[in-house]
Amino acid sequence: STRKVKSLRDPSAKMSKSDIQAMATISITDSPDDIALKIRRAVTDFTSEVTFDPETRPGVSNLVTIHAAMATITVQEAVSRAKGLDTGAYKALVSEAVIQRLTPIREEFQRLRADRAHLQNLLELGNRRARELAAPVLAEVRHRVGFS
Repeated sequence: STRKVKSLRDPSAKMSKSDIQAMATISITDSPDDIALKIRRAVTDFTSEVTFDPETRPGVSNLVTIHAAMATITVQEAVSRAKGLDTGAYKALVSEAVIQRLTPIREEFQRLRADRAHLQNLLELGNRRARELAAPVLAEVRHRVGFS
């Protein structure tokens, strides 16, 4: 089953890029320091043991879900890896998994964004391809409507 990633500041709400609280979401463009800070400040409870129980421990369970997704492991494996860690130490482990997973994506995003010529070329290529695909459909529509 697919789990929704919850807000880091309000584990009852889903994580959303439109959230007005910057600390509530992790973006692929966030720096490693920003990611670590956001996870460090994520809402959890006062029980130090890491368990997965979305009903009674939504904040910690959200971190477990994020850890499992970023490390491509099961939720049970994530809980197992957290054995003996308090939530503070577990947040550091989650941060590392997120940073490790998102760093190559962020770097590629930045590389592509910096290469304006490549982006312009892709736009022109897409434009040309769209015109090629649309031309026969447009011709058919014009013919059927009687504009040919």
